[in-house]
Amino acid sequence: MPEGHTLHRLARLHQKRYAGGPVAVSSPQGRFTDAAAVDGAVLRRASAWGKHLFHHYAHGPVVHVHLGLYGVFTEWERTEGEPVPEPVGQVRMRMVGAEYGTDLRGATVCEVLDAGQVDDVIARLGPDPLRADADPAWPWARISKSRRPIGALLMDQTVMAGVGNVYRSELLFRHHIDPYRPGQKISEAEFAAAWTDLVALMKVGLRRGKIVVVRPEHDHGAPSYAPGRPRTYVYRRAGDPCRVCGETVRTAVLEGRNVFWCPNCQS
Repeated sequence: MPEGHTLHRLARLHQKRYAGGPVAVSSPQGRFTDAAAVDGAVLRRASAWGKHLFHHYAHGPVVHVHLGLYGVFTEWERTEGEPVPEPVGQVRMRMVGAEYGTDLRGATVCEVLDAGQVDDVIARLGPDPLRADADPAWPWARISKSRRPIGALLMDQTVMAGVGNVYRSELLFRHHIDPYRPGQKISEAEFAAAWTDLVALMKVGLRRGKIVVVRPEHDHGAPSYAPGRPRTYVYRRAGDPCRVCGETVRTAVLEGRNVFWCPNCQS
């Protein structure tokens, strides 16, 4: 599932390419039945909150997208004087501007909301570490009173918006915290350090388009878990030796999602 930095990158890209002019919006697949409500309207701005993307149109409607596990935007450049390309596959939403187009496939949510409904979506989310107005006091208040494992709390979008499985596992490793430690057993100093680190890591992800978490002194040895991906400390490295201590990395299912950790470094 794309994590928060991916949605912020998409918001910036769509803001740059489409905002300020009319956008042709359609649903070749036919499932985005509200496409006509924004077709031909001027896109005022694009924004993101956690894993949610919003396209704000000048006359009021807002397109809300949640990519889920499999959603993806495919961007393409228009060639002057040539027709736009035919959709390929199950395109839920197509946006076409003056110079660019984008096709959305596989999203969990693609809908038109009004301003009040957008507020309702955001009200259900915790603060987004990539937003300037994010207040860490909110997640700390929830975490410090909870008996749930910290590894579950970090993935709870009502506590903190935008954190996914990679950032969750890697952040806890970087701060030597067992993912099964209850939230109420996390010290305020530990949380403050982790929050500061998370903001910095997600800003790197936003800038580079990749989740970069391994410190330079550890960025060697065994390759990444997948081609073209930066190395990780523990994510998808179950059974491999820890990059720091050599202990075998473990994995388990925690509230429906695989979590990865080093039993020595995070004891």
